Amino acid sequence: MGVKAWLLEMAPIAAMLMVECLDVGLTTLSKAAMSRGMNHFVFVVYSNAVATLILFPLSFIIHRTKRPPLNFSLLCKFFLLSLAGITVMQNCVFTGVSYSSPTLGSAMSNLIPAFTFLLAVAFRNQTIGLENLDLRSSRSLIKILGTLVSISGALMVTLYKGPPITAGSIIIKSPSVSSSDNHLQRTANNWVIGGLFFAIAGLSLSIWNTFQAPILRRYPSEIPIVSFFTLFGTIQCAAVALVAVKDLNAWKIRPDVELITIIYSAVFGGVATFSVQAWCIRRKGPVFVAMFKPLSIGIAVIMGVIFLGDTLYVGSVIGAVIIVTGFYGVMWAKSKEGEGHEVGGLPSSSSIEKAAPLLRAAEKNEQMWLD
Repeated sequence: MGVKAWLLEMAPIAAMLMVECLDVGLTTLSKAAMSRGMNHFVFVVYSNAVATLILFPLSFIIHRTKRPPLNFSLLCKFFLLSLAGITVMQNCVFTGVSYSSPTLGSAMSNLIPAFTFLLAVAFRNQTIGLENLDLRSSRSLIKILGTLVSISGALMVTLYKGPPITAGSIIIKSPSVSSSDNHLQRTANNWVIGGLFFAIAGLSLSIWNTFQAPILRRYPSEIPIVSFFTLFGTIQCAAVALVAVKDLNAWKIRPDVELITIIYSAVFGGVATFSVQAWCIRRKGPVFVAMFKPLSIGIAVIMGVIFLGDTLYVGSVIGAVIIVTGFYGVMWAKSKEGEGHEVGGLPSSSSIEKAAPLLRAAEKNEQMWLD
């Protein structure tokens, strides 16, 4: 293998490592900004507004001659998907960050493949295609077991913190006074609340990813779609913020870490991350992209300890290991599920005959949903 071929092979790996660092960097930076008083509802509004100002001109430049036609039905679907994938998801993520830490958010993000799998099974005959699930198949059982393992790991991360870990050792603390006990109780409650918000965000993102698949088939122009997502998300998040934020001074952005966080979120957390992921999916497929998500836990731990002074807890480590184990079980089963239906690299005739009626039904339902 030549140097050029090796570089081309390594480029998607380096790109996905960069994406995970950017994502964790966003939650770490947002935590620092919120610690200085930035309101997370206002932050979501501003970051989506800046992303919209970047994406709309970019979409006109790139797709000015080859943009598919829009209609009112598609715009309504963009609006609904923005509600799930931007308004609910982002507000829950940054609310969770304000209550807990980026490390917990990275651990809980590994629930997204489990939620996506459950949605794909639930709607396998509707608008999004098929998810193979045969209870007589060992691979289907592994996918179910991996999903349950991931969910149990998330429950452990959320409900059990355990003793803190610093520099690779467990710190043993002496009994504290009553005020310290109250502080620890509040911290534990905030940890659980943050975990619940992260779980809701993961479910919302799974819904967003799942139901935008038929839209991408009908309207195969990613940047214009994301432009409308951020536009509608800005409007929806502004409505939420106007209700949730009573202090008008919260809308004032200081030219320090707050402004840096907003620009970072718009440029790197939105535009750059989406473009790189789309490129990697086109080259390597969605399974390749999903395999990098567990790396965010390690990146979040390092960034949290260095930049935020966070403490790593035993419960987070154990729960993260359980989540990753279940996640890779599902991914392994999905990567192997097609092997039993292939002969000599081609699908067998029996598998085609079995799949044809289901595929026709899925295509019919998908078309009804889009029209």
